[in-house]
Amino acid sequence: MIVFWKQKLVFLSVPKTGTTAIEEALAPSADMVISNPPELKHAPVYRYNRFFRPMFERACKTDDLELLAVMREPVSWLASWYRYRRRDFMRGHSNSTHDVSFEEFVQEYMKGDKKAAYANVGSQAKFLEPRPNGVKVDHLFRYEDQPRLLSFLEDRLAQKIHLERRNSSPEIPLDLPEATMQKLRKKCAAEFELYESLT
Repeated sequence: MIVFWKQKLVFLSVPKTGTTAIEEALAPSADMVISNPPELKHAPVYRYNRFFRPMFERACKTDDLELLAVMREPVSWLASWYRYRRRDFMRGHSNSTHDVSFEEFVQEYMKGDKKAAYANVGSQAKFLEPRPNGVKVDHLFRYEDQPRLLSFLEDRLAQKIHLERRNSSPEIPLDLPEATMQKLRKKCAAEFELYESLT
């Protein structure tokens, strides 16, 4: 999470959407950078609303901060998690994907609360879900449209931004059988609907 007081902007860090590189580029000009622990770095809208927003309102007398986030195409997002958990340092861990195929990973992901540890990666739609009190992401960008995101940030922060690739996993060709793809689109409809609503 990155906070810019003067610009009234809070950047929520959706996992696996390039936020490490963005954090590194913007940290010098930010007023607050929460990079650890992961539960706070990657605070979703509901956690921001419950803990951070009340703190900002009470301590800093501000309630007009806007939320910004990035969402990745759902299959690409799952593929990024799969590759990340396949890196060498993950060997031997319960959430390693070394011994499963990408299709097995996706099938396990679709099991809901009964999924194995290696497929327990959360949900972008749940992360970004608006709260009943009206708190929501005001500016949501596609990960795949970096120029649009950077243009917004450069305008809002009045600075040029250059991103270095960080925390990236090795590229592995990953495909899903059509039947699995259709099942994923049905089981995780909220993910696809939200992503496809972005222009």
